[in-house]
Amino acid sequence: MPAPLAYLNGRLVPQSEAYLPLHDAGFVFGATVTDLCRTFHHRLFRLGDHLDRFRRSCRSARIAQPVSDEDLTRIAEALVGQNAGLLEPGQELALVLVATPGPIGYYAGLPGGPGDGPPTLALHTFPLPFARYGRLFREGAHLVVPSVRQVPADTVDPRIKQRSRLHWWLAEQEVHRSDPAAAALLLDAHGHVTETAAANFLIVRNGRVLSPPQHRILAGVSLRTVRELCAAQAIPFEERELTLHDCLCADEALLTCTSYCLAGVRRIDGIELSWPGPVTTTLSESWSRVVGLDYRAQILAAR
Repeated sequence: MPAPLAYLNGRLVPQSEAYLPLHDAGFVFGATVTDLCRTFHHRLFRLGDHLDRFRRSCRSARIAQPVSDEDLTRIAEALVGQNAGLLEPGQELALVLVATPGPIGYYAGLPGGPGDGPPTLALHTFPLPFARYGRLFREGAHLVVPSVRQVPADTVDPRIKQRSRLHWWLAEQEVHRSDPAAAALLLDAHGHVTETAAANFLIVRNGRVLSPPQHRILAGVSLRTVRELCAAQAIPFEERELTLHDCLCADEALLTCTSYCLAGVRRIDGIELSWPGPVTTTLSESWSRVVGLDYRAQILAAR
């Protein structure tokens, strides 16, 4: 049977053989930059924007990334072309990019320290788990604010998409004790709302879509898409500091991310919001028109 392929350090290999050594800096230091892009109709959506963010994240994290965007595009499209052919009808792919500083020799009794060897670069795909997202469109998202706070921006720039995410693990574990179906919505050290582990967060007040300032959150490609959809629909879009009080008093709230595009929030800390709200519905319908596919129906059809 054909097997999905992955790319690892210059080679296409069976995905089952794509693995990193235990002394890679991605494990030893948690020094891992990543990005994730998805397909619609088995074609990658806004791959150029994802590659641009991936390269900027690598630069900010001081992780060498010598492969050009042209070559990354070629590799990504080759993987999707191969691996999409193995999907069941109605499935789509996520493409993941991973970069680390590479192996640290002395952790394996070998010569070399951090950054002395070549960096690690990997790309792989997986079928998007639509069944996991169905609840978002049947019931709405539930968010809970935990005691865990976002990592300060002067420690790690939140615009770097990376996998040093122990704080997210702790936040989710805390939240799941009170609501196993909820996601954690983190505040920063000053009490301002930031994002969830998987999505950018927005609210709607008086017909205006409000986002936390971009220097405090991940530079979401999907967030950029929402901004563009708002412009096309003449819906005002603003960045401003948001408190939890602002969110609990919002007309609507929504999440946006690569995997499930855009979903409405039904509850924050037990407080019910309008769901699905009219602005959320308008933006969702606009997104589906842009990609030529009703993504909500696609997700809800998955079992």
